[in-house]
Amino acid sequence: MDNLPPTPLVAGEGTASRQLDSLPTTKVARAARFAKSGLKVGANYVKHYARRSVGAASTEADLHAANAAELYGTLSEMKGSVLKVAQMLALEKKLLPPAYADQFAQAQYQTPPLSGPLILKTFRDAFGQSPSTLFAEFDVNARQAASIGQVHYALSKAEKRPLAVKVQYPGVADSIRSDIRLVKPIALRVLGLDEAQVRPYLEEVEMRLLEETDYALELRRGTEIAASCTHLPHLEFAHYYPELSAARILTMDWLPGQHLKEFLATNPGPEVRNQLGQALWDFYMFQLNMLRRVHADPHPGNFLLRAENGGTVGVLDFGCVKEIPADVQRLFNALLAPETLADEARLTALLDETGILRPTDSADRRALYARTLRASLELVGRPFRQVTFDFGDPAYMASLYALGDDLMQEPELRQQREPRGSEHFIYLNRTYVGLYALLMELGAHIRTQ
Repeated sequence: MDNLPPTPLVAGEGTASRQLDSLPTTKVARAARFAKSGLKVGANYVKHYARRSVGAASTEADLHAANAAELYGTLSEMKGSVLKVAQMLALEKKLLPPAYADQFAQAQYQTPPLSGPLILKTFRDAFGQSPSTLFAEFDVNARQAASIGQVHYALSKAEKRPLAVKVQYPGVADSIRSDIRLVKPIALRVLGLDEAQVRPYLEEVEMRLLEETDYALELRRGTEIAASCTHLPHLEFAHYYPELSAARILTMDWLPGQHLKEFLATNPGPEVRNQLGQALWDFYMFQLNMLRRVHADPHPGNFLLRAENGGTVGVLDFGCVKEIPADVQRLFNALLAPETLADEARLTALLDETGILRPTDSADRRALYARTLRASLELVGRPFRQVTFDFGDPAYMASLYALGDDLMQEPELRQQREPRGSEHFIYLNRTYVGLYALLMELGAHIRTQ
């Protein structure tokens, strides 16, 4: 989606980009695709060391680039949960080598789409007719393709209103289940974890991923959250059209704007970037504190930015929404409160309540975890304890990265593989990692209280 005037559309016209005629959806097919990719990655290592053994140039960067391209190609063809994981990893720029981070970042914007015939079949299965009879115009070539579905541009019959039509990939819900069943025993064996310990966390991830395939749920949540947030300034939400939606098709208004990377290339001024950052911060604080549900997929591909009216944010995709239990909301806010850092007993009690600390922990382990969490909360929670905060301060970003490096120097933390804390914090943490990443990219200086 961009802010360029749409060109005339003809259903069925060709596209120069690579398209997919099918997706591997069964456990066997997806396991085979993983294995094929693994063999190619292994071959890349053999080539790399063979070149170096004879004195030919072959750098680690070359190896990473070749393997990243291979893995991203595999994930793009498989869609579903594996591509969603790549999308999540791309938010943490220092977690992966640059070649992988650059490749996986594409999952936030564009991956190979499904071919036109598959799209037409999806409409005939859902409505008994082709999109050309439902819309005044419909572009069979996807404008955006991501992990769960792809987006097509259309015009409504009566008003010729620009529409975004999201079409879900076939078999994606079943593939999510098969991926988790495929990866779980391997992960448990490699990490030395007990299934009972990780079950709540895996169930939480599986539930959120499966909810993203429920377009009826997305329509309801998107409508409800948008209605609740209409009073917040500088935000824009799409109206949904139930009569043009189905189990695997979701139709909504086409919002104008640009994704973050393209928008920043226009060199917007600091006032615009600050207003955009303020709109995002206010949106998430209202959801957390008033709605107790948050748009939990804040990657750059889910927002459209405009400089009009001083800066406007279009919010996309309510497929991943985290409903927050009241006690979890209370704990989350309590951990970020200024008085918590100043009161060791209060912090310890909260860490006990969250399950991060356990009665069976030794005194040394409790002290280590309390010290680690205090350092993390002091830094990560700093914006919540100030009236204003500058996310464009390079020293703050450097401090966040340095904290991660420092924590990994602790031998016991490096060896700790047992999951701790509430499973509800998985998507809350993911939400704020994504929000912070957006605000730091914008370099926004905002009011946080």
